[in-house]
Amino acid sequence: MTNVLFNFSDPRAVAVWNPINDGVMGGVSSSQLCHDPAGHAVFAGHVSFENNGGFASVRCQPCDLGRKDVIAYLLEVRGDGKRYKLNLRTDNSFDDVNYQARFDPPAGIWTTCRLASADFLPNWRGRPVPEAPPLDMARVQQIGLMIADRQEGPFALAIRSIAVEIG
Repeated sequence: MTNVLFNFSDPRAVAVWNPINDGVMGGVSSSQLCHDPAGHAVFAGHVSFENNGGFASVRCQPCDLGRKDVIAYLLEVRGDGKRYKLNLRTDNSFDDVNYQARFDPPAGIWTTCRLASADFLPNWRGRPVPEAPPLDMARVQQIGLMIADRQEGPFALAIRSIAVEIG
């Protein structure tokens, strides 16, 4: 069984997402999540290494997105040949441990990327946090999309939906 958290065919679904780019540390990368009239959203922008930058992201506003019976996240996406991350936060803070899972959607075709709960690893500012507690799916408050991993230049990830697989 699946439960759709964000259906981006509805233009209002992007309104609760905000960019959080490397400008928080002096960088100049840019990103946004916008609705495409074709019936999906696009996470797009430009990653720059200037001023020690190197990442771009968007994150939904905090709300109760948790369920204890979640076994995976399902993203219906069309990639551009770059690697992305799905970030989960179990609180409503701006800068605390988040749990990341990488995904590599194929360029130019729609596909569903399945990220199992075990794929999400604790991270803080790009560094592993091995002493962090395991991800508690019942406590998820924020979801984000990110591009990093030294991938300079323009990017565009089309996304139709973010759903959870219930077990």
